Amino acid sequence: MSMRFTTKVRRGAVALTVAAGMAVAGCGGGGGDDEKPKPSASASKGNGSQPTPQEGRTSEPLAEVKGPSGLLLQINSAERDSGGFITVNGNLKNDGSDIVTIPAELSGNETEIINNGRSFGGATLVDSKSKKRYYVLRDTDGRPLTTTGFSALKAGESMAVFLQFPSPPASTTEVTFQLPLFPSALIKISA
Repeated sequence: MSMRFTTKVRRGAVALTVAAGMAVAGCGGGGGDDEKPKPSASASKGNGSQPTPQEGRTSEPLAEVKGPSGLLLQINSAERDSGGFITVNGNLKNDGSDIVTIPAELSGNETEIINNGRSFGGATLVDSKSKKRYYVLRDTDGRPLTTTGFSALKAGESMAVFLQFPSPPASTTEVTFQLPLFPSALIKISA
């Protein structure tokens, strides 16, 4: 079973659980139409759900690196999960005044990854403490577990990106993020 399929199934299960919970919460009793809705545990103030502590830090990126042709990569989080993975989330923005074709070099030079189209498959995490390099994970079909299917960004346009890596030992709290054509950046891992 591919990881992409497993992820879709998990997302579907979560969506179903949330929908069921909302339906149960919405089935409260009594009251006419003139009653004001009571606040619920699900935050609906502002722009939707309340940010988690990690999401709250996105206003200040962990790192910001400039690449070719005005590309700017902001790394907003690097979260370790219990499954032994690290997910790096961020935004790639065209800070220039012209449309930019995203360089194919970001996919790396491995044939299996290149055959699956444009991606961030060339990215690595370096754990200097353990003297190890971690490459982007792949599913059972060889597709990299990163943002894929992009080609260009218009001036001022940005896109959300993610990359998944194997997790270094729990004692490692900082790693160096490397992406072809961009300078390296030291980032902190959150639990």
